[in-house]
Amino acid sequence: MFTIEATAVTPEGRISPGDLGLYDDACEAALTDALQRARRLAPPIPVALQLAHAGRKGSSRAPWEGGQQIPVEAGGWIAQAPSALAHAPGERAPAALDGRGVQSTREAFAHAARRADRAGIDALQIHLAHGYLLHEFLSPISNHRPDQYGGSRENRMRYPLEVFDAVRAAWPAQKPLGVRLSCSDWIEDGWTLEDSIALAAELVQRGCDFIDCSSGGVSPQQKIPVSPGYQVPFAREIRRATGAVTTAVGLISDPEHAEAIVATHDADMVAMARAVLWDPRWAWHAAHALGANVAAPQQYWRGVPRRAATVFGDVRIGMR
Repeated sequence: MFTIEATAVTPEGRISPGDLGLYDDACEAALTDALQRARRLAPPIPVALQLAHAGRKGSSRAPWEGGQQIPVEAGGWIAQAPSALAHAPGERAPAALDGRGVQSTREAFAHAARRADRAGIDALQIHLAHGYLLHEFLSPISNHRPDQYGGSRENRMRYPLEVFDAVRAAWPAQKPLGVRLSCSDWIEDGWTLEDSIALAAELVQRGCDFIDCSSGGVSPQQKIPVSPGYQVPFAREIRRATGAVTTAVGLISDPEHAEAIVATHDADMVAMARAVLWDPRWAWHAAHALGANVAAPQQYWRGVPRRAATVFGDVRIGMR
């Protein structure tokens, strides 16, 4: 499954001005056209899309441009968040969403889901991770609201669950709907694995088809013990505690490592981004390493080394 990441549901929900959005007719038409053109050229593969709102991380430059906030006078905008708390010292504080903003943003997620369906997307993922808006509602680090959406864990979970319910109602029942979740803030007094298990149980009851188990992103004070597969225990524990279908992610690039995660039931799926950015043919190479077959355009068959000739089935292409 190929996932299109971080697709903003409102203009203010973009991380950077260059982000993909799905909040108006022009966005929908552009995505529909791109997807149709890609499918004419590529082998059949399910395409998922991640619905997102940047929250207080909005109005930022692209990472390769430094990632700093863009001043309003230079084309930036006032970011939105659960509370008027800046992400990092020296940054401009976001505007706290009022009652109308909470409602319109929830509706924007549902509208974007309908657009994704019309565009031909096969599965949806709601972004509850990495310090963006819905994660900001979950975490006590970023949510200091005095209303029904702040305070206790139950209250902090309320809005992300409302958004999930709205998207589930707008998205066809036969199409998968999942979430990406930061399972730990990696900071004292932040969101924890125990909290994530409680949220996952609620999501499963509401018809959540899979949970992509990531972590971090809500505070620059986080301390993450990074190593290959460091987030796999989150996927394993949520799977065991709730019965959720889970996805493991995080510095997983070796085919044998990915296969072992699934084979030992630590997770049901493995997701990767950086590994495929580095090696766009990762799936082909993994199929060869693990003795499996994949589909590929016939134009590529001649490029298969003799030692890997079975990666596309029993392929024997001669040169003329």
